[in-house]
Amino acid sequence: MPHAPRRLTIATRDSVLDLLQAESIRARLAALLHAGGVIGVLRVPMHDDRIGDAQPSSNGAREGFIKELELAMEEGRADLAIQALKDVPMELSPGFTLAAVVARDDPRDAFVSTRYARAADLPAGAVVGTSSPRRAAQVRELYPHLAVESLHGNVDMCLRELDDGRYDAIILAAAGLKRLGLATRIASLLEPDECLPAPGQGALAIECRTDRRELVTVLEALGDRATTLATTAERAFSRALGGSCQLPLAAYAEWEEGSLWLRGLVANREGNDVVRGEMDADVADAEGAIQLGRDLADNFLARGASRFLSP
Repeated sequence: MPHAPRRLTIATRDSVLDLLQAESIRARLAALLHAGGVIGVLRVPMHDDRIGDAQPSSNGAREGFIKELELAMEEGRADLAIQALKDVPMELSPGFTLAAVVARDDPRDAFVSTRYARAADLPAGAVVGTSSPRRAAQVRELYPHLAVESLHGNVDMCLRELDDGRYDAIILAAAGLKRLGLATRIASLLEPDECLPAPGQGALAIECRTDRRELVTVLEALGDRATTLATTAERAFSRALGGSCQLPLAAYAEWEEGSLWLRGLVANREGNDVVRGEMDADVADAEGAIQLGRDLADNFLARGASRFLSP
């Protein structure tokens, strides 16, 4: 491994969840620096403080805060940035690379309610809040008797609105709740068969400038091969279908007896028109993972999935 820099600065969005995520990487990165190395954290303020710890509600919001992090690296105020992989665009800005994807935390969605243990327990007309078109479409498909409404704000705001009675239940990413120390708020976890996760959900990505080759090599040591290949297949599937946070699209890959098993889903926002599919392959490297994602996307397109995609 090349000689690690004596001082590094991590850029992160200035929210409680992002700061916790950055701290988890900072602690692991500290072990790679030689004695006396210093790792700082640069809090990058975002222009829309409603985003907080929840999923951004639009491509513009998501790309906006990522541009802010990349600007900090371009200007030399930071060396790397930590982001939730599910929020990273499928195409990175020129001059930037994902140096590492760390071992994945819980990829599932969480059902949160003060009165009901499972989504299946909700009575007709119950109100479910979610910020994700992907989650909304799958809930509407499985439980057409429920009312699904938009959820906005950071996790604390979402939980407050639930507690105030605006919603009977809300659905959030399990990994985020657990990182915030709020696992006790989870009534139950939605298994992939019930609600397929977003591409990259539960994983953290480390981004830096492509020309920082020595730093890239150091950061690669933090990556997890199994997670990297699985999420590479998920993102390749999404990229091939032009996925965005406004398209109800899901993809989740997991290892089964040495093969990578990829499941995908695309739907309309109402959840009454859904295409599902799955495919497995022996995957040894990134190229194999990308090919698996593309092959599944081709299968979807052959079955008419283009009807869901923007022209």
